[in-house]
Parts: sequence; C-alpha cells; structure tokens
Amino acid sequence: MKTIIKISLFAISYSLLTVLSSCSLDIEPISDQSELNLSTTDTADTRIKYKDRAAMEAVYKNLYTLMRDRQEHWYLDYLLFSEARTDNAYAGTTGAEVVPVETNALDASNPDIARDWDRYLEDIASANVVISNIDSVPDPAFSKAEREQWKAEAKIFRAMMLFDLARWFGNIPLNLQEAPDITSENIEEVYPLYFPEPVTQEEAYAQVIRDLEEALEYAPALNPIDKTVLSKTVAEALLAKIYAEQGNWEQTLNYCNMVLADGITLEPEYASLFGYNEDTGDATLRNSRESILEMQYFAGSGSWVTWMYGRNLANYDESFTWAKWITPSRDLIADFEREGDNVRFQETVVYYDCAWANYYPADHYPFMYKCRSAYNSIIKLRGADIILLKAEALARKGDLSGAAECVNQIRQRAKLSDLAASKTGSQDAMLDAILHERRLELALEGHRLFDLVRFGKLLDVMNTINQRDEGRLPQARPFVEAHRLMPIPQTALDKNANLVQNPGY
Repeated sequence: MKTIIKISLFAISYSLLTVLSSCSLDIEPISDQSELNLSTTDTADTRIKYKDRAAMEAVYKNLYTLMRDRQEHWYLDYLLFSEARTDNAYAGTTGAEVVPVETNALDASNPDIARDWDRYLEDIASANVVISNIDSVPDPAFSKAEREQWKAEAKIFRAMMLFDLARWFGNIPLNLQEAPDITSENIEEVYPLYFPEPVTQEEAYAQVIRDLEEALEYAPALNPIDKTVLSKTVAEALLAKIYAEQGNWEQTLNYCNMVLADGITLEPEYASLFGYNEDTGDATLRNSRESILEMQYFAGSGSWVTWMYGRNLANYDESFTWAKWITPSRDLIADFEREGDNVRFQETVVYYDCAWANYYPADHYPFMYKCRSAYNSIIKLRGADIILLKAEALARKGDLSGAAECVNQIRQRAKLSDLAASKTGSQDAMLDAILHERRLELALEGHRLFDLVRFGKLLDVMNTINQRDEGRLPQARPFVEAHRLMPIPQTALDKNANLVQNPGY
C-alpha cells in the first residue's frame, strides 16, 4: 500500500519540508479538506471524491464563510498596507509589525505580510477545490446549471484573491489545480504543485481576467436585496479595476458601463453607507443601491474587526484601552477642510477621548469611522469607485466633459460645487481632480496606494510627506519605484526555493 501524506496546499510548515527532503514519509497525515468530513477516500486512491451535491455544497458555501469571517488579510491588513503606506493615515500603534508600514521600513520578516501571503494562497486553494471537482460529482440531481453557477462564483472568488495577491507582491506562485496527496510514489510529480515557480504580475492578471470573463456567462445576476453574492456585477467591477491597473482604458470604460447598466448608482445620502442606528442596534442600511459586494454582520455573528479601528458603537467601551490601527492623518484631515467637505469628513473621521496620545492629544483624538460597529456591513466594492474609474477612463481617452460629469455627480452628493473650469480644461488638470476626488470619496477604504501607483504619484507624494505632515513618523528610507510592491515574506522564501525576493527589500 502506498504511503499517503495529506497536506494543505499552501500551509506546509518548514519542518514538513525537512521531513520530505530526507525522504521520510512516515508522518501523521494532515488534511484541511478531510477535516470538513465532506468526502470519501480510498487508501489506494489519492483523490478526494465528493460523493453528492450536498458534499460539494458545503465546500462551495465555505468560500463565502472564508470571505466573510477571515477579515485579517482582505480588510484589516489590506487597509493598513493601502492607507498607512500613503498620506491618508498613520499606522496608529507602536507595534513592531505596524510601525514599519508607516515609516517605509517593511521587510520580509513582517508577520502580517506572512499571514496575508498564506491566507490569500489558502483562499485560492479553497476555490480550486470547487473548480476542480464540481463537474465530477456523481449526483444526477445536481444540475448542470447549478454546477456552472457555483463554479462561476468560485472563479470570481479566486480571481478576487489572486488580484489582490498579485497587486501586493508582483511575481507570485500560481497553481490552478487541486493538488493531490503526496505519496512515496508521486512526490517528484506532485511536489511542484505545492511549490510552483512564480508567474509575473502580468501573467497573474491575465489569469484573473480569464477567470472573471469565463464567470460572466454563468454567474448569478445582481440581486438588489442581497449584495453578499459573487454576482456577474462583481465580476464586471473587478474587470474594470484590473483593466485600469493595466492601462486598458477602453475595457475599463466598457466594464464600468456594464456595472452601471446593472442598476448600480449612488445612494442619495453618503451617511447611510456607513451609518449605525443606535435605536435599532443595527446598521442604517444594507444592500444599498450603491453596494456591489458587501459582507454583512448581525447580532450573534458580529464583526470583531471594528474595535481595531476605534469604538464599537454596539458596545461602546469594548476593547478601547489600547491604541488603534489606521489613524487618519493630518494631511487627509486638512484636505477635507480645504475642500469644505463636511459631508464625507464626518463619515470618515470621528473624534473621541482616549488613553493614549501617539499622534494627537488624548482628549481630541481622530479615528477611522467607516467601520463603526460590529453589525455594520463591510463594503468591498461600491458604485462611487466605479463612477470615478469611469471618469478616469474618459479623461485618459480625452473626453474631459464626460469625465467632469462623472466627478460632479460624486461631488453633488457631497454637497460640493461642480469642478471649476480650471480643473476641467486640460487632461492633466482633470486627472488631478479625479485623483483628489477619489481621495476624499474613498478615504480609508483601501484605494489610496493603488491610486497613487496608477497615477504615477507614489514617489512624489510619499517622499515629501514629512515636509507636509508634522505628525507622521519620519520615513526610514525614501520611496522608490520598487516599493509599490511589498516584500515576499521570508517564511515563503524558506518554503519555496523557486521564489525570489522583490527588488528594494
């Protein structure tokens, strides 16, 4: 009988590698999938077989559980790395894992980077299980239409995680298969599936596009009363964003228009997007007309992440004895004030008394306010982002009046006047206005770093930040072009000899 080792695709420890390299395979089996108790195995067969629709449904639904409940990588750290590495926010605490984010001193030993790397790869592997197995489930009651829809949703999930991973790290390992168990007979064949050679960022983006475009045919239509679903509109929004990253403005415009044609529009009141109703003890609004994808939390299954940023308004004093992450910067606050933008400022920043004074006086300390209770939805994709991406695409294609119309739509909701002629008269001025509008509209939602990179402004903004912002910690080193990416974690380099550290680290 073959010796079978069941191991989780991207979570193998360094100690396991040592065991494998010495060819000793007599170890205790570990298998994330078998722990789900969803499938049957044969000792002579290394493939897990999902015996019926119910078994596959549990794996499919687990993707939504992962997306909703494992918030560290796609929301908490995502905001830290995309906002505190820019002029929008300070790291917020004195922890050794977060201060280097603010000071541009990140290195491969950072534990949060290692956590995110592993989590994204685990999520991709979970999607692979659905995609690889769903067509072979031997259940005649499991219709082809349902199989195709679930597979489309899994491809959207995989694309979303792969897009973020490639944006953060550039060259990344990519495996689109469910890796079989390693045995004494197949180790040379199977080992590369666990530790593949990296692909370039552009190759990863090409796979994201393939997944999303393939998903469009079978993904469910947008449901206006349930924005938690990985719908066709989610795929369109992600395609708009990735084509913008590539500078393909024709396709960016095409997919922005598709999203808007699906009924996505601005919610009339900006405050309702992030509001908390103290009388009901619940979010002010879910499934808004602007929301494309959101994670929802309710009594009994609330979000823990809110108290990482400030107060949990559903439990006012919960975990409020230590400094919080992602403190709004003086530079961001000053930008709201210069614009006279009270509507969006009041929904983005809130002041409390607290017991620390890391960046501001303790009796008037600003906090990130867009995640304000355990029961508020976390909006991953929303219409204002898409409208402003459309404005950018139009401006880059030379349609300045069309771009201005989009930006003015956003400004009118914020009770601001339309753009002045001085900001719409040239392409450069129009693009500057769009970047500025994105800063105020989407502040502390995880867009700023990618916007600065896409507009070619990261080095200019961040290498002068200490001259403009007296409260920011001094930069440990100047930003260079390579710092648009993060370092590949040392733990990943130790596991996979095919990986090479990113330049600049």
